[in-house]
Formats: sequence, structure tokens, C-alpha cells
Amino acid sequence: MRIYKFGGASVKDAAGVKNIAAIIKQCPDQKLLVVISAMGKITNKLEELTFAYLYGQENTHEILAEIKQFHFEIVGNLFADHGHPIYDDINNSFVEIEWLLEEEPTDAPDYIYDQIVSIGEIISTKIVATYLEFIGTNAKWLDARNYIHTDNTYREGKVNWKKTESEIQKKLLPAIENHIGITQGFIGSTSENFTTTLGRDGSDYSAAIFSAGLNADSLTIWKDVPGVLNADPKWFDETERIPKLSYHDAIELAYYGATIIHPKTIKPIQNKNIPLYVRSFLAPNDEGTDITGAKNHLPIPSFIFKVDQVLISIFPKDFSFIIEENLSEIFNLFHNHKIKINTMLNSAISFSVSFDHDAKKTEKLIADLSKDYNVKYNTGVELVTIRYYNQQTIDRVTASKNILLEVKSRNTCQIVMKDKNS
Repeated sequence: MRIYKFGGASVKDAAGVKNIAAIIKQCPDQKLLVVISAMGKITNKLEELTFAYLYGQENTHEILAEIKQFHFEIVGNLFADHGHPIYDDINNSFVEIEWLLEEEPTDAPDYIYDQIVSIGEIISTKIVATYLEFIGTNAKWLDARNYIHTDNTYREGKVNWKKTESEIQKKLLPAIENHIGITQGFIGSTSENFTTTLGRDGSDYSAAIFSAGLNADSLTIWKDVPGVLNADPKWFDETERIPKLSYHDAIELAYYGATIIHPKTIKPIQNKNIPLYVRSFLAPNDEGTDITGAKNHLPIPSFIFKVDQVLISIFPKDFSFIIEENLSEIFNLFHNHKIKINTMLNSAISFSVSFDHDAKKTEKLIADLSKDYNVKYNTGVELVTIRYYNQQTIDRVTASKNILLEVKSRNTCQIVMKDKNS
């Protein structure tokens, strides 16, 4: 049993669909479940549609028309016969959104978000599954919501592992006995059968859930890079592929923000000792990165950059110490505002943290903190995390920067910094 996961970049156009079909056809004699994300950047576009609807903007139908045109262009390049059933199938998939847009938003925003944004995965998998059947592959479209069950935490569904593993074994395993299964990442369902999502970029996590539930032999995540690199090519001209990673180092890199793997992906496969392979869909026969239970450490330093950060420093108004009671209150406020802390540093009379900038969340958080504390903050700062650092690597990333905060542990260094000229 193998699990393949393809992200949006791999199915951004008709050529991409044909390419992953060729990859899938290379293993016809094995059981295979394929997990696929929304096409291209469609999740971003569906988010734009959701917020336009929630905030009463007048351009919702224009955004939806653009989303539909994108998909039908891909369908048109895959199926020349416009009488093919896929055209009606995709059109019907959009009808539920069209009905929703006709009504005033009365449900909770996060619930509405999940009902709209999830359609990207539904449509992409229908197109891929239909194309695979069209070229003679024994593929079967499967609805992930029948197998991945969550609570009612919309936009960040918490998996009910006992029910999910039971449904995967009872329903999914027989369904792919004689077929290549094509299913969605990112989505699940509640006990009332309402659609939930697992958090942005959650398709990797979905693939890990399916891998664990099926006791798969391996999980392969197909990317547009040759494997896990020691830095994002956007920030470094020279990067190196890491041939082998331990589960531990992979979790650390994902936690600190490496975009190659979703942070929640590793634990389910680590529990079952399932190897994770990161491969390039652009060069499917090349070596990539193998992530396993091996105890090897990273062979080279790795760099993770996060831009558009906020650095907040919190001080008691009476200049007393920051103690456990204060920290409990502060963490509770971050939790209530759904803000994830990327790094932190505690001193006697201050507590400093950095996190991803979201204007509305940041403003509300600072307002709440300011009721009991003095708050100073910087926006537009950068956070770099260096795994297996040395002074040379620190000097490399901090050249021409002002260091605002630096946190070091045995293997990891985190630096919040800003351009000297800004």
C-alpha cells in the first residue's frame, strides 16, 4: 500500500494533470491512494470569495466566475468533447456555492469558510479521477469526508482518530482493493456531516492520516523541488538537498516554518514507522529526501525565513517580575486570538514574542494586552531560524541587519531582525 500526495502546483494546469497521471501509471500493480490538493492557487481565490461574501462586497459573482473559468479551461484542455459528463459534474459542484451566495451570511464565519473553500479539493479530484479513467487507468473518486472525522472546530478541525481509523479500515480499504483511489486533502466532516478543513496547507496532514489508517508501506509527497532543501530558494541563491532526515529533525523544521512539510504531518506516520519520501513531480525518477526513524542528524545547517513578522514586548505596568501567573494570562490571550507564537524570550520584567502579522488580530491582541500591561511592538520584522547553527551561519544571515531578539538552544538559533536602513 502506497500513499501519494500531490499539491496545487502539480495540478495547476492540464499539463500538470497529465504529468501526475503518468507518475500514477508507473505503479499499476500496487495498491495506491492518491491525495490531491486544490488546483494551483485556487484555495487563495476561494478565500477571497469567502471574505468578499462575509463582508458584503459586490464582486462575489465576479470572483466565482474567475474560479469557474480557471477550472473549465483545464477541463477543456483535457476533454475535447464538451458533452463529456465531467462538464456537468463540475458545474453541479459550483451550484451549492452559487446558492449560498444568494443568501445573506447568517452562519458563523469559520463554518461558511469551510463550506466554500473545501470545494477546491472536491473539484480538483473529480477532474483528475475522471481524466485517469479517460486514459484507461482503473481510478475511483472517493470523498475524504466519509473517512476523516473531526470535531466542530471549523478551519482547524481536530481529528477523531478512533472513528477515522475505523472508517478507513472498514470503508476505504475495500474501496481501493481493485482501484487506484483518488481523494482530497485538507477536508473532513463532523458527526453532523458538515464539512470541516484541517488548517491551511493541511493536505499533507490528510495524507499522513490516511497513511496511518491504512498502515501504508510509504507516503510520498510530490513537490516542485528536488526534495527537502536546507533553505528556501527564494532567500538563498545556493541551496542543498538533504538526502535523509530523521522524523525528529523533520518535525523541528516543520514546526519552525519550513514550508516543504505541514507541521502535523510527521507524528501520524512516525507512530506507525511509515517512511516519508519527498520527490519532485518534475523529475519523478530522481532521488529526493527520505524521512525515516533513522537517528542521523542534519548533515548541514538549515535556514527557515519568516517575513512580515510582529515583535511584541510585554511589561508589567508596576515594573514587577513576569511570573507564571502573568504568563498564563498572556498565553491565554494569544490562544483566544488564535495567534501562534513563532519564538519567545522571557526576562525578569518583560516577555517578548514574534508571530505572523495579521493586522486585525494584532490590533485586537495589543488592545487586550494593553489593559494590564505596557506593550511595545515592531512590525515588518523578519524571523530566521537556523537548525544546527554556528557563528558563520549567524553572520551570514544577519549581515546588514539590526538584531532585535536572539534565542539559542543547543541545536537551534532564532533571530528576529530588521534591515539597518528601515
